[in-house]
Amino acid sequence: MIRSRGTTWQTFPAETLRRLFDAVDVNDIVDAHVALPDPIDLACPEESIRQCYALCLQFWKDGVTRADALRLVNKLLRNEALSADERLEFKHIRARYKHLRFAQRLYSKRHAADYLFDKTTRVLGKLQDAFRSGRRGDIVRSGLRLRVLLSKPVWSVVQRSMENTQLDSEAGVIAFQKAEMRSLKKAIAGATFAGHEFHTVRKIVSMQVAFYDARRTLGPNDHAHRMSRFLAAINGLMGSRHDELIAESLSGRRHYDTPAPLANETRSRLETLVAQYPH
Repeated sequence: MIRSRGTTWQTFPAETLRRLFDAVDVNDIVDAHVALPDPIDLACPEESIRQCYALCLQFWKDGVTRADALRLVNKLLRNEALSADERLEFKHIRARYKHLRFAQRLYSKRHAADYLFDKTTRVLGKLQDAFRSGRRGDIVRSGLRLRVLLSKPVWSVVQRSMENTQLDSEAGVIAFQKAEMRSLKKAIAGATFAGHEFHTVRKIVSMQVAFYDARRTLGPNDHAHRMSRFLAAINGLMGSRHDELIAESLSGRRHYDTPAPLANETRSRLETLVAQYPH
């Protein structure tokens, strides 16, 4: 059990955490043959909400150490290249941060991530983009910020905040999910997307993938598995396009916020999702 100020969180065996890791590891793989369940069932009992958050909290706590994260950051600050294994390690650290940030947005009463945790997750992403593209100035800026965000005092504050998260009711979680889908429907009504608009749409999709990854990890759940795989295909398509947008922006071929249409396959899947999602 994970305990903090009277709050006790369930803990899960290593095999359960491995299943979640495997789900997260393929949450951008495009599977062309998975259809949405019909109907889409939004039921999420409060015990499931609590289990999902506890699982995501343990996934982060057991999988990320301050020392390991700082080791990678400090190596980059010394202008030393990360090995292939270290790059994968960095990717997995960031994935665990992102997954718990999604859990806070999905399940907490505020439906918002802790400020410092969110900031750390964002800077990890900026550092990853920087070392992938060899931008030394951005590596240094992000690395120095992470040194502060990963310092012992900040780390302690963040851990307490994550452990003391207050969860919403089933009705609250469902209402939040529906609001996200309304935002998604409104967003894809446009013919073209600027870079930041594209990023907003992808964040909604990625959070939905995280939701169903946790649900299907906790036990056999065909509905959650099909939702996860359908959403993962959209996430993968949009992830590949995001990498192209970044590369085009860095090369000077195209500004990141220049409006552009969605690829037909991506739009088709998004339109199917919002059409079938309960109102």
